[in-house]
Amino acid sequence: MAPEYESQIGELARIISRAGKNVFFTGAGISTESGIPDYRSSGGIWERHRPVNFQEFMSSHEARVVYWRQKVELYRQLQFTRPNAAHLAIARLCSRGLVEAVITQNIDGLHQASGVPDEQVIELHGNSLRVRCMSCGEVSPFPDAVRRVESGDEAPQCRCGGFLKPDTVSFGQAMPEKALGRAVELSRSADCFIVVGSTLVVQPAAHLPRYAKQAGARLAIVTLSETPLDHLADVRISCRAGEVLQALADAIESGQ
Repeated sequence: MAPEYESQIGELARIISRAGKNVFFTGAGISTESGIPDYRSSGGIWERHRPVNFQEFMSSHEARVVYWRQKVELYRQLQFTRPNAAHLAIARLCSRGLVEAVITQNIDGLHQASGVPDEQVIELHGNSLRVRCMSCGEVSPFPDAVRRVESGDEAPQCRCGGFLKPDTVSFGQAMPEKALGRAVELSRSADCFIVVGSTLVVQPAAHLPRYAKQAGARLAIVTLSETPLDHLADVRISCRAGEVLQALADAIESGQ
């Protein structure tokens, strides 16, 4: 790791150790290190599959068939993925009482799998391991729906007759109000807000670091690509998330 990053990691370790409320905000860049492809980059999911928007899903049986085919393919990838060094480092800090919450744009459930308590994870775009009925709202395990699709039920429905859909946010679908409201509240009350693996271009989630900064929080951004908020960051590290966060957790643990 470059010497300038080592000094920045040391600075961030001191900030996190002294801050009262540390909030992590994670995007696709933290999960690509677990082998999960992102959506927008070359070779990403949207380059191979045209996304089915919410209105199409609700109005067209053919669109629901295409949607479920795509989601079953994604599930087959996700079921073999495991938390990487970045997820595990955040969980280590959480176990030491240094993480107020993890706000994530990801739908893979890897923060919970790494050991972060479910109540401390705010999922802005839902979770692909759950299925929700679009009529009655009943939630069920994703593997149950996968078995139905693989048995020939190409667009499964709930027992109430409603359409079953992975509990994730599609284009044209409103974000979960409760999760977004809690994320905004946490951002505005944070002492330190740490962005990991997000390009900060997807709204309204990309506003959260700005809310934190406007409220007086220290802002750290750890991502390989540039972001629109780099100029606001107190600490900016352009390096792989796993390498940085593992070093960060080691520095904090050695200093306490």
